[in-house]
Amino acid sequence: MLHLNTYLVKERVALIKMTDTYDIFDPESGQQVGVAQEELPVIVKILKFFLNKKLMPSSVVAYSGDQEVFRIKRGVALLRTKVTVHDASGTLMGYFKSKLLTLGGGFFVYDAEDQQFAEVKGDWKGWNFKVVMTDGQTVGTVTKKWAGLGKELFTSADTYVIALEPSAPDDDPSRILLLAAGLAIDTVYKEGN
Repeated sequence: MLHLNTYLVKERVALIKMTDTYDIFDPESGQQVGVAQEELPVIVKILKFFLNKKLMPSSVVAYSGDQEVFRIKRGVALLRTKVTVHDASGTLMGYFKSKLLTLGGGFFVYDAEDQQFAEVKGDWKGWNFKVVMTDGQTVGTVTKKWAGLGKELFTSADTYVIALEPSAPDDDPSRILLLAAGLAIDTVYKEGN
């Protein structure tokens, strides 16, 4: 799954959702390459019906087949949200820290040694995001796709295209963090009540 430069991530639509599930596709072939599922304790699932989802902790696990690829975890957040990214063995790869004041949303991206190496910058409407390295080089984009009037008005299910630039790092940790950025955007900024 990590060999691709472009991913199509579709959040599943459901009448009553206890957890979020995202299907991950190769947009060129249309073939599903993975799935990301929110895994929550029962009490958190119940509380999500009564409290704002953004205030609740969340854990989303990405799988390729039945192999775990990475996991993102968001704790309880009030002002700034921290989303950690762990590899399949549970090792911390890095984390995202939401910006305090921003129109369209965004994160500062840190490695496991607490060194900022990138920033996720959203546009004013929060649909288009760029992943920019500290040297100013853009290495990827996350774009929310219009799903049609009915789906946009009546569901919170979103579709994203995550595209890595050819200059994006080839190593797995960087690719995982770039793919995780798309899921973090949805779990922090797009999931409401």
